[in-house]
Amino acid sequence: MLIVEELHMLLLRPDGRVDSSVSVNRLYGEIAAVLTDLALRGRITLTDERHPVVGIASTEPTGHPVLDTTLERLIPLRGKRLQSLIARPKLDPLEVVVESLLVQGVLIRGERGFFGWGSVRTPESDPAPERVLRARLADVIAGDRVAARADLSLLSILQNLNAAHAILREECAGASARDLKKRIEQLTAESPQADGTAVGDAVANALNAAMAAAMMAAMTPAIVAATVS
Repeated sequence: MLIVEELHMLLLRPDGRVDSSVSVNRLYGEIAAVLTDLALRGRITLTDERHPVVGIASTEPTGHPVLDTTLERLIPLRGKRLQSLIARPKLDPLEVVVESLLVQGVLIRGERGFFGWGSVRTPESDPAPERVLRARLADVIAGDRVAARADLSLLSILQNLNAAHAILREECAGASARDLKKRIEQLTAESPQADGTAVGDAVANALNAAMAAAMMAAMTPAIVAATVS
């Protein structure tokens, strides 16, 4: 399963809606996750500079609809800074990720919100994949399992969304939000090349910085308005 698909499972509540802790920032996390998937498959590159630029290394289809749809959307955006892409709604993989999980039987189409308004909810049809995923992350956090690139990516993205503790409350075995943050930082530092190459680490570092910058840029107008008022 893709990193972005696993992330989406973690972000969904039992009723099929995105958890309130990430409802505003989900876009950043899921774009970061799908870009990680593409980079690890050799489809995109990032320049080695303070504000990385995204390049297209190959347009060859991966065979996965989520990745191929995102890659197609990325092609006309090649040469753009990573930070700007993280916040670009055009790259939001939500619809194709949901469709992929529906096809796999993980999710099912539910009902809309009150009075038939809002988007269609997509609760889990098969809870087994998420249970396995959460058990895996719990073992990684506890030190009982060596972290794979997917594990590190998921933990880093959740931490950058300021939602790791809210989403993984049970998996962190009673650890505080501060302690979980330290543990994720420790795991990232200890396993810089969990995928066997330097690509995963370079992408993770660049995406972490880009997510933080994009979220800060989005929050700044609200902070300024609150200060002025």
